[in-house]
Amino acid sequence: MARNLIEEARIGAGLTQQEMADRGGTSRTTLSAYEHGRKSPNLDTAERLLAVAGYELTLQHRIKFSEVKMPRGRRIYVPNRLWQLNPVDAFRTVQMPLSINWSNPGKEFDLSIRRQRARLYEIVIREGMPKDMLKFIDGSLLIDLWQEIVLPQAIRTHWEVTIDAAF
Repeated sequence: MARNLIEEARIGAGLTQQEMADRGGTSRTTLSAYEHGRKSPNLDTAERLLAVAGYELTLQHRIKFSEVKMPRGRRIYVPNRLWQLNPVDAFRTVQMPLSINWSNPGKEFDLSIRRQRARLYEIVIREGMPKDMLKFIDGSLLIDLWQEIVLPQAIRTHWEVTIDAAF
């Protein structure tokens, strides 16, 4: 796990292994060993390396999804809590995979436009898997749109438990 975080942070910061190693007070070979899983950094070392790349370790709740059977054999997934997306991701233009947006393949949604964001949230809540929800839905923006989103009452009822718990 640490190896992926360190490598992602380094690449995200645009640093070479040598640059990150120099700034983080370690050798390039040790950093390479961390990134390739040959060695594991202790927590202090991992925090220091992430910090030089402009990142920090944080503690956040794990999102768990319950599978709910709906009428006609359909299934939906309901999270136990809401989450936040990076603002860049929450307001970008996206194209959903065909598995979610099968009725309008290739349509792009500009999430900076409220109505398009609401429509995307409706589709993802009705058709999406947990990984899709975590990728496309921001909890705070969902709460803001909740009264405007058009969902079948059965789906809305299951999701309202999570929405209400956010307050």
